[in-house]
Amino acid sequence: MILCGGSGTRLWPISRTLMPKQFVKLFNDKSLFQITVKRNKDMCDRQFIVSNAEQYFLAVDQLEELALNKNKFLLEPVGRNTAPAIALACLALDKEEIVLVSPSDHLIKNKAAYAKVLEEAKKLAEDNYLVTFGIRPDYAETGFGYIEASGQDVKAFHEKPDAVTAQKYVDARNFYWNSGMFCFKAGVFLGELEKHSPEVFKFSKIAYENAKENEMIRISHQDMLAIPEDSIDYAVMEKSSKVKVVASDIDWSDLGSFDTLDEELPKDKNGNTESEHIYGVGSSNNFVYSTERTVALCDVNDLVIVDTSDALLVSKKGSSQKVKKIVKQLKENNSELPTIHKTAHRPWGTYSILDECFGYKVKRIVVKPGKRLSLQKHYHRSEHWIVVSGTAKVTRGDDEFLVRANESTYISMGEIHRLENMGKIPLVMIEAQVGEYLGEDDIVRIEDDFTRDFL
Repeated sequence: MILCGGSGTRLWPISRTLMPKQFVKLFNDKSLFQITVKRNKDMCDRQFIVSNAEQYFLAVDQLEELALNKNKFLLEPVGRNTAPAIALACLALDKEEIVLVSPSDHLIKNKAAYAKVLEEAKKLAEDNYLVTFGIRPDYAETGFGYIEASGQDVKAFHEKPDAVTAQKYVDARNFYWNSGMFCFKAGVFLGELEKHSPEVFKFSKIAYENAKENEMIRISHQDMLAIPEDSIDYAVMEKSSKVKVVASDIDWSDLGSFDTLDEELPKDKNGNTESEHIYGVGSSNNFVYSTERTVALCDVNDLVIVDTSDALLVSKKGSSQKVKKIVKQLKENNSELPTIHKTAHRPWGTYSILDECFGYKVKRIVVKPGKRLSLQKHYHRSEHWIVVSGTAKVTRGDDEFLVRANESTYISMGEIHRLENMGKIPLVMIEAQVGEYLGEDDIVRIEDDFTRDFL
């Protein structure tokens, strides 16, 4: 069971709500989600992916790149933390099914050790235990919860500590970082959830029974909101008497900050991130991320510099955990920067914002072969479409017609319309929007191939 929720605010501006860190291709053109799927495909008979509905098509596209697109999906319209997500998926499984729960945004590099701890956990799960994986700490980390253990028995779960307490945990040698990975029989977990968090169980069961199921399981927005929000740790693991821990030396990282990401990426001779985009004079030990612009460093050390098309982050190393406070400020100012990049991924393709100002917005739109946008209308804008390459099939009111390269058409405000690529190559076009409100929520969907409730 691969959990794909979360918005990854600690890695902003690389990570956004609609492109969270698990889907960003950080490692040799592979995402953490893809690495997680590949790591587990030989360990498990099947993979069950629990995803936010907004990110489903990102997951499908990245699975297709791996030729691993035969997976079960459960889609949440809104996140309610890990306990409901796991409960909903377990309700769809046989009670005797042994489930490995894995976040999609963690890095595990020692595959041999990983396979070994999974076998150990599986044996405990067969004996009806709820198993958690404890990472042996090699330094005093204040950003993780800790598991206090006596052998495989869990004595207590501890919240994220201060620096002094964290060092005491490390020195004691019977404390582990809480990895967020679990193994158990589906029925055992549900039984313990019903016993210790009956409201979460009750409303999860109602939501599952009301769910729509065809190619995937879709939970309704109303039913999802009715489930109390809770983590698996609070709802079950901290209360159950059936919990065991498996000590795991698996070269694990949750990549929860730019400081931890810096440890995983290659460095040049001066300790700066290795990249063709980076030049430095008298500068060392800097983490720099840039996919487009050249970044030049002069006499600076120990910085985090993250450059994206619409936002620049500069931080001291050791302070990058505070990025989530910046994200909070942006949200309070109603900024779209925490939510979306200049290039947004949609189930039909992508759009990139080329320019925008009050009254107009210019986009580059790419529609995949065989895909089409929803039949829709807008209350606050008109649109001019210019085809750059490929051929567009346009629905405008009662008319259908083709628009070829170097041709254009106009969609007036309030007019029902649709864009479709019936060809074999991507359709590339420029869209100029004109109006007093140009937000992405000014879309009234009449028909949609992707059954989206919003976006």
